[in-house]
Amino acid sequence: MSKHTDAAAEVLLERKGCAGVITLNRPKFLNALNLSMIRQIYPQLKKWEQDPETFLIIIKGAGGKAFCAGGDIRVISEARKANQKIAQDFFREEYMLNNAIDSCQKPYIALIHGITMGGGVGLSVHGLFRVATEKSLFAMPETAIGLFPDVGGGYFLPRLQGKLGCFLALTGFRLKGRDVYAAGIATHFVDSEKLGMLEEDLLALKSPSKENIADVLETYHAKSKIDQDKSFILEEHMDKINSWFSANTVEQIIENLQQDGSSFALEQLKVINKMSPTSLKITLRQLMEGSSKTLQEVLTMEYRLSQACMRGHDFHEGVRAVLIDKDQSPKWKPADLKEVTDEALNNHFKSLGSNDLKF
Repeated sequence: MSKHTDAAAEVLLERKGCAGVITLNRPKFLNALNLSMIRQIYPQLKKWEQDPETFLIIIKGAGGKAFCAGGDIRVISEARKANQKIAQDFFREEYMLNNAIDSCQKPYIALIHGITMGGGVGLSVHGLFRVATEKSLFAMPETAIGLFPDVGGGYFLPRLQGKLGCFLALTGFRLKGRDVYAAGIATHFVDSEKLGMLEEDLLALKSPSKENIADVLETYHAKSKIDQDKSFILEEHMDKINSWFSANTVEQIIENLQQDGSSFALEQLKVINKMSPTSLKITLRQLMEGSSKTLQEVLTMEYRLSQACMRGHDFHEGVRAVLIDKDQSPKWKPADLKEVTDEALNNHFKSLGSNDLKF
């Protein structure tokens, strides 16, 4: 029996064929993820995981423009003045959901058609299968709003090829279409006009194994025509990206870009110079530490960082400049990398004691 299928519901949770289907249903807001959606998805995911009649889980976005453009962070910033608790609950429960997706015992398939950023990446990248289309648009743009690439970014970004993850994390660089697959964010690429048929074929499977599901995805992937001969957009720059972003400090990365002086390097330099200096330093350390941690350890670290950012200045200023006033001119404090002290950085990573995220 389907439940939560009234048109007003922000998330639809339905049993169809052999699958549980999650539809993020806020198309007007690019399916931005809020706390009430998290609180509906998490228990249902756990139920389906235990249900012997449910063989796979599909998650998708309504409206065709976005899978999920991220967490609804404007609400969190605004709530700070009235009620600190939502900032604790949102990040805690979002990260618990990211972990549940990673550990899910049933094959989890995210159809990342359209905009997939931030919190939307957290709902997809930890799943077993991620299907991109020519309309996919991936980014982790958090350094531009005084945050850091959370939802397990500290785990999956350093595990991408070379220093690609560090580059994506610091610059917020956007990957489109087949490049989302080439980068390793998606496991498969399917032409968007075939997405509906793919879903029907998955739902029609009879008691499928993981291998049966993979076979269907592979078949569609092999038949996809769009951009099949296109090389990865960053291919020609990868050697340089690996060299520039292997530095241990943000200052050294910036120096590497300046010294290179090529138009691509200077473009990235311009972008990085607009970001929150605090966010840049937090993010580089987050990825360096995350490269040798488990996902749960990373999420525990990221929860500490999230709460430090909620207490600080830059996140609220970034949300103001990008999402509220839209003047795109955040005034970061501190405004310069050299003013972000090691002490300030260390404070972001400090244990919250009994308030730490626990699994």
